[in-house]
Amino acid sequence: MSYLRFDKTLMTNLQESLPKEILRTNRSGAYSCSSIVDCNTRKYHGLLVVPVPEIDDENHVLISSLDETVIQHGAEFNLGLHRYLGGNYSPNGHKYIRDWEWDKVPTTLYRVGGVQLKKEIVFQHFTNRVLIRYTLLDAHSVTTLRLKPFLAFRNVESLTHENSVARQDYSLCDNGIKTKMYDGYPELFMQVSKKSDWHFDPHWYRGIEYQREMELGYDYAEDLYVPGYFEFNIRKGESVVFSAGVEELTMRNAKKLFDEEVEVHKSRDSFTQCLINAAHQFHYEKDGEEYIIAGYPWFKCRARDTFIALPGLTLACDEKEHFKAVMDTCIKAIEDIINNRPVSVKIYEMDAPDVLLWAVWSMQQYALLASRKEAVELYGKTVYDIINFIKQGGHENLILHENGLLYANGRDKAITWMNSCVNGRPCVPRSGYIVEFNALWYNALKFCASIQQDLGFSDGANEMNALADKVGASFKNTFLNQHGYLLDYIDGDYISWSVRPNMLIATSLEYSPLDKQEKKKVLDICTKELLTRKGIRSLSPKSGGYNPIYEGGQAQRDAAYHQGTVWPFMAGFYLETCAKVYNRTAYSFMDRIFVGLEEELNFHCIGTLPELFDGNPPFHGRGALSFAMNVAEVLRMNRIMNDMFNLN
Repeated sequence: MSYLRFDKTLMTNLQESLPKEILRTNRSGAYSCSSIVDCNTRKYHGLLVVPVPEIDDENHVLISSLDETVIQHGAEFNLGLHRYLGGNYSPNGHKYIRDWEWDKVPTTLYRVGGVQLKKEIVFQHFTNRVLIRYTLLDAHSVTTLRLKPFLAFRNVESLTHENSVARQDYSLCDNGIKTKMYDGYPELFMQVSKKSDWHFDPHWYRGIEYQREMELGYDYAEDLYVPGYFEFNIRKGESVVFSAGVEELTMRNAKKLFDEEVEVHKSRDSFTQCLINAAHQFHYEKDGEEYIIAGYPWFKCRARDTFIALPGLTLACDEKEHFKAVMDTCIKAIEDIINNRPVSVKIYEMDAPDVLLWAVWSMQQYALLASRKEAVELYGKTVYDIINFIKQGGHENLILHENGLLYANGRDKAITWMNSCVNGRPCVPRSGYIVEFNALWYNALKFCASIQQDLGFSDGANEMNALADKVGASFKNTFLNQHGYLLDYIDGDYISWSVRPNMLIATSLEYSPLDKQEKKKVLDICTKELLTRKGIRSLSPKSGGYNPIYEGGQAQRDAAYHQGTVWPFMAGFYLETCAKVYNRTAYSFMDRIFVGLEEELNFHCIGTLPELFDGNPPFHGRGALSFAMNVAEVLRMNRIMNDMFNLN
């Protein structure tokens, strides 16, 4: 039995099945996403969603969905499902689903009378094309299959409505048609692997609504254009492939291509294998550069997310070549920042003051998880250049003070990972001496000193160590309070006493300014006030402003974003601290932390982890469907535990 599997009882219960979503991506930044019953509940959902750089920097929904209809003896059984205005579902095709599972590819089994039809979907790795294979497992008479595409041709952030501008013309291609609704878009090729009849029957389907957008207070209804449908007979035991993409496919190769794409995928037969597959979904290639997408379906390649997620998404999966390829792209951006040039690659938010510190941390993980020698050779110069850039005041919002600590102004603009804003103002205005900035700074100095020593530059190593010693002493004097935990930030006379998880970054680092006993005190407080079975709260329930439920309108959600919600990636720094404080005796406790996250693979977006959870039970998953930092840090912790406890 598959690790990810749902039976008829769940699939036919829309209250249970509609919240469960499925995501397929490729290395081009495109994706296919819907609920497991193929009823779109978000405007971001779509069977084929692709970037269209000629128009803008966003993804665009070309095909919203595809309805299948089984026809026998003149009777039609539509397997599709849409929600129309007023919460009316039609044509209720989910009632024919008997089984759904995801091993290598998502597979749905339908039963209509004596007909058993299997549907499998793959998203091609390096081409913006989705392939669907239909296999007739059983039938007692002639069976016809009809495929009806619902087209949108719109930005994922918008909705489309019936209009007179949309083009209805099309041209024939190999066993199919090509069309596009508006100028500026690529041609959409829809093809079938066997000879079929194309029936041009243009209609607008009005008032399709998206439940998740309605719940979030956004516009939620749109009209979709159906140009017609394909129809063909299918025999018992026969497989037919439907292809939809922005390039024409030679359809005699479609079945072979489908098989090849299936073999590229790895089985999702365990918690770890699901997350490794999820990790691969964040890789993105453009113009010869490799990137990490921060999350789906709406995030782009963000600098801080990239550096935090990169080790877990690559090194923890024994894929160091991917790490090097992405880091090569990142180093170009780092050199642009250091040399005061516009960033030449597609990485956003490179100017955030902590980004270079996280870059050093990421390179350090290569030394810890892959090869110390290679790390020195590949990244030693970049680490040294970053340290000197900061020391010399190269960053306009990262100021080195006489006490060795770094100061950054975050009163008017959010500058840390806690970056939510309402009315243009930071919800958490972390400013001044920020705890993780200075912990990362200490770690970066010590790491750079060790590299200088490896390279035989003793004077450089001594200089770095001397500054690190000053930073370490100032760090304790500034952040360590009489209650045993670390202050979150200090800005002039203002002291943030809130218990937040950022102190765990300081305790987890390879080079920490804290001793073991000090780490234990921090860990104890975080265990009591921040730890949940889904990860670490962003604020203690005992601290002022605790707001743990991420729901309501945009402003309400932004106000709660870092005020008590749970972030799984922070559990990585928590568990790393556990390992440093308790060594091998921590294994059983650490292993139990994974249990609460493993159950999430069957909720929300299947096989991956969402962006965040509510801070109070039952800890509903919220935000982005699949979030790179969360997947990455769980994988990194899994690797560290395996190495530490000799489980490989």
